Amino acid sequence: MTSHSPRTLRAAAVVCAAVVVAGPAPAAWAAAESAPSPAAVAPSPDPFAGLSADEIADRAVTATRSATSLRMTGRIVTDGQPLDIDFALGDKGECTGRMKIKGGVAELRKADDITYMKGDEAFWRASMTSQGMPEPQIAATIELIKGRWLKIAPGQAGSEDLGGVCDLKSLLADLGRDKEERGPLTRGPDAEVDGTPVATLVRKEGGETTTVSVAREGKPYIRKMVKAGGEDPGTMLLSDYDKPVRVVVPPADQTVDLTRLDPGASV
Repeated sequence: MTSHSPRTLRAAAVVCAAVVVAGPAPAAWAAAESAPSPAAVAPSPDPFAGLSADEIADRAVTATRSATSLRMTGRIVTDGQPLDIDFALGDKGECTGRMKIKGGVAELRKADDITYMKGDEAFWRASMTSQGMPEPQIAATIELIKGRWLKIAPGQAGSEDLGGVCDLKSLLADLGRDKEERGPLTRGPDAEVDGTPVATLVRKEGGETTTVSVAREGKPYIRKMVKAGGEDPGTMLLSDYDKPVRVVVPPADQTVDLTRLDPGASV
């Protein structure tokens, strides 16, 4: 049978590619529809003194690509539906996090190339309904996986889409692509993100304003992305750079293999 992972999960795999320094922001990323303005901070020595906004962007891309792990929190929009995410990802493919869509909540974990996913009834129902599954099949499947982790091995249906959510190397590799198409950048007022001083890079195009915050202390990691105006306004926060990602593998008696959800299979 087809995978029960929601099609909207594919958008999570491109969230880091939505940075203004990477080029035109894909419609797949957005977050809270009203993001507060960055807090003003007192002047301090500027590590980017003498650099243009584009040069700062290049440094931010290089630094962020070098990260061994990070946490991304915010909202992306796909097919007109907001998807709230909170994921910690490592460069060896490990990840752990939560997502919420249409009132449903699911947890996702990946370790040793095995993906585990556990959703509540609202999440699975929204997922399967979006795939056009008939109600009797939806009800039967939900009953089979209620309170259990769906175990998806490499090569199984849905493993590629779900694995992409946890593929930090792929996410970061997209940063900086199509540089020549990204449009003019300017430097805005310095600010703070979660207590970290940041420089802000701004791109205005049509009715949209996209702002990227770059750390002014330590490595110039990208810390925040905000898009105002347009169809998909929102925010994404990046934090916990280079911190180990600890994934707790669900006990075997709390999992069900995806293949055992085929018609006629017993669980």
